[in-house]
Amino acid sequence: MGLTRVATLALFLLVAFGPSNAKVEEENPEFWRSQARKTLQSVLDRKLNTNVARNILFFLGDGMGITTYTAARILKGQLQNHTGEETVMTMDTFPNVGLAKTYSVDFQIPDSASTATAYLCGVKTNLNTIGVSAAARNGVCKSQKGNEVTSILKWAKDAGKSVGIVTTTRVQHATPATTYAHSASRKWYSDADMPDAAKKDGCTDIASQLLKNTDIDVIIGGGRKYMTPKGTKDPEYPRDYSSRGKRKDRRNLIDEWQSMKIGKVAHYVWNKTEFNAVDPETTDYLMALFEPGDLRFEAERDPNMDPSIVETTEKAIRILQKNPKGFFLLVEGGRIDQAHHAGRAYMALHETVAFDYAIAKGLELTKEHETLTIVMADHSHPVTFNGYPFRGQSILGKSPLWATDMLPFTTLMYGNGPGHKIANGKRPDIRSVNTKTKDYVQLSAVPTESTTHSGEDVAVLARGPMAHLFQGVQEQNYIAHAMAYAACVGADLRHCQGQTEVPVVHTSVTSNRNGSGAARGSEALLSSVLSVLVALLVQM
Repeated sequence: MGLTRVATLALFLLVAFGPSNAKVEEENPEFWRSQARKTLQSVLDRKLNTNVARNILFFLGDGMGITTYTAARILKGQLQNHTGEETVMTMDTFPNVGLAKTYSVDFQIPDSASTATAYLCGVKTNLNTIGVSAAARNGVCKSQKGNEVTSILKWAKDAGKSVGIVTTTRVQHATPATTYAHSASRKWYSDADMPDAAKKDGCTDIASQLLKNTDIDVIIGGGRKYMTPKGTKDPEYPRDYSSRGKRKDRRNLIDEWQSMKIGKVAHYVWNKTEFNAVDPETTDYLMALFEPGDLRFEAERDPNMDPSIVETTEKAIRILQKNPKGFFLLVEGGRIDQAHHAGRAYMALHETVAFDYAIAKGLELTKEHETLTIVMADHSHPVTFNGYPFRGQSILGKSPLWATDMLPFTTLMYGNGPGHKIANGKRPDIRSVNTKTKDYVQLSAVPTESTTHSGEDVAVLARGPMAHLFQGVQEQNYIAHAMAYAACVGADLRHCQGQTEVPVVHTSVTSNRNGSGAARGSEALLSSVLSVLVALLVQM
């Protein structure tokens, strides 16, 4: 009997004799008809919210592609002792859904820097660059000059709103950095990470731009070591040399930030005790850096030392919402992506579940009639949801249908990554392996040190004022313009002026007058080659 026929027979036997976790009511067709009628009526009853958005609450799940979204929904339900598939995530309740195309100007599959520049600054750009147009070249400082583009965070601040960033990564990482920085390389976290040529040409590191470019009211995440002089002992890990300060210029940016806020109620904190002591009602500014680098995964977080993303989201909103003109807040679930890079689906899904709870907290603290809330991913990962697992089977478990090599495989796998394990032409036998632990690395088809990104469209979910703008299949850079329109920030103020006709816009191309324009042609080919090399090496 051929392998295809064996597989078909095996699937038939699974369907015929496998266990059924279906609830009794689900066997009744009226259950599904009644459910659909209620959903239909709720959709028919919707009214467009055409208010001007006082607040923008922007939730970004880094690497949270559709597969991750679906698998996390199932995990969230299973953690609550349900089968999981029917679970309703908080983000599932958003009435408006669209898709965004994620490619960058130079690559079919993007990184978190080029995507952030698209959805925050409204301009698509090249891989590895933040807050600059595609005229800038990856790693070439001279090409950065004159090609800077600003973000919706700055537009909101210029409009008088309070602004903030909350992330589970370092605050200098690609996503949060794009709200305030302009850099030909996303890797220039501190001056120690920059080549001497870039410093000589006048470029500055991302951490220093956090203080210089935009007056941000709330800054929460990690990244202490990029803010302090080289060798400065970390308050939490004084004996760990890798956690010590990195700055070669000897600047202490934390001290500088505090000195800039004299006359205001400004707090710098690095642990949960200090964080809990911050009264949002009396606080003007907050900088909270809980780790030397990125925060710990939610599954490994010490609740006595570090607050959860739910707690940081709540604190940020309570501080920002005192402004009568409203606020813009970016909340990034940044370690979803990093868990996927390591091939650890357990970690990625638990990060996504925590992210969904933060979204719930955001909705609880704001009012829908005045707050535009967006949830989206920047890009996806090559994680697959496969096999024929039974209803209610652990999303982190194994498919009951074995492969043609007569070995089991997990429901979640990767197209490439560190989980590629072939010995003597055979896959490992995981029958006795517990695949539901936080340290398990899913199998992958192709060996790479780090799982890459993938290039499919990502979901965009919206509720609140003008949320109906976030429908259809759009370029990713459209998101920034639609948010700005809804809140009347930035250049397009038609919404608060009661206009809908297309405005006359005069655009101009800023020429680079520092001599780099002539050199750019010769640099373009080289930088494109370098971009490919960087894409293979960089942790995105």
